[in-house]
Amino acid sequence: MTEGTTSTASEGGDTLTRLEQEGEIAADYLEGLLDIADLDGDIDMDVEADRASVSIISDSGSRDLTKLVGREGEVLEALQELTRLAVHRETGDRSRLMLDIAGYRAKKRAELSELGAKAAAEAKSTGEPVKLKAMTPFERKVVHDAVKSAGLRSESEGEEPQRFVVVLPA
Repeated sequence: MTEGTTSTASEGGDTLTRLEQEGEIAADYLEGLLDIADLDGDIDMDVEADRASVSIISDSGSRDLTKLVGREGEVLEALQELTRLAVHRETGDRSRLMLDIAGYRAKKRAELSELGAKAAAEAKSTGEPVKLKAMTPFERKVVHDAVKSAGLRSESEGEEPQRFVVVLPA
């Protein structure tokens, strides 16, 4: 093994360790939040696509956790930002951590992937750009990925919070 290979493997291990640490800090922060709110939920940590991923799930199927999602995921977005700030406070590094509560993001990801694929099919068949409604950065990223998988390009246009995806024909 060459020195460059060892360095790269070491950096990959360091990144994984750092992301796991982010997940643990986030889990501790969220556990405290659940205790304060007197809500039941289990915390699951993972590393996906070079970012820490933390999910709060409930075995009882309790609707209490949906309060933490809010209308259209607004509360979830705010909690994700607060959790990222808690990680930043502990590590000094900016976090790209993703938070999911009660499977909201997983369900939303599937819906958005389908939307992106349909928009790509429409752009292919009509030869015209397809503009989608305004979306959060998470939502736009999922749609961009789906469009790319369909073999087309997409761009984000507009200013927050009215930023939207435009699917471009080939």
